[in-house]
Amino acid sequence: MTPENPTTKRLEKQIDWYDRKSNLNQRFFHWVKIIEIVVAAFIPFLSGINSPAILTGSAGVLIVVLEELQHLFQFQHNWISYRSTCENLKHEKYLWLAKSGAYANVENPDVVLADRVESLISQEHAKWIAGQEKAGQAKR
Repeated sequence: MTPENPTTKRLEKQIDWYDRKSNLNQRFFHWVKIIEIVVAAFIPFLSGINSPAILTGSAGVLIVVLEELQHLFQFQHNWISYRSTCENLKHEKYLWLAKSGAYANVENPDVVLADRVESLISQEHAKWIAGQEKAGQAKR
C-alpha cells in the first residue's frame, strides 16, 4: 500500500481499530461468561455446605450483575460485528491490491476503494446505533 494514499492509510487504521476492538470485546465476553459459570456452579455447593445465606445470595447477585453488564455493553454483539467489519475491510484491501473484483478494469481503483471502505464503515456505524437503541429499549 502506498503511504501517501489517504484512503489506504484510513483503511489500515480502521482494520487495526476493528481488530483491536473485536479482540477486546471477545475477551470481555468470555471472561464475563467464565465468571458466571464458575459462580453459578458454586451456588449448589454453597447451599450444600450450609454456608451463610449472604454468601449464597451474593453469588446469585453477582451472576445477575455480570449478565446485565453483558447486556448493557453488548460484548458479544460488538465482538461479532467488529470482527465482521474488520474481515470485510481486509477483503477489500486484498481485492484492491490484486486489482480484482470491483477493482478490475476500472480507471481509478483508489476511488472505488474509498467508496467501498466508507460504505462498510457507515454500515457498521448504523448497525452499532441500531444495537444501542435496541439495548436501550429492552432496558425500558
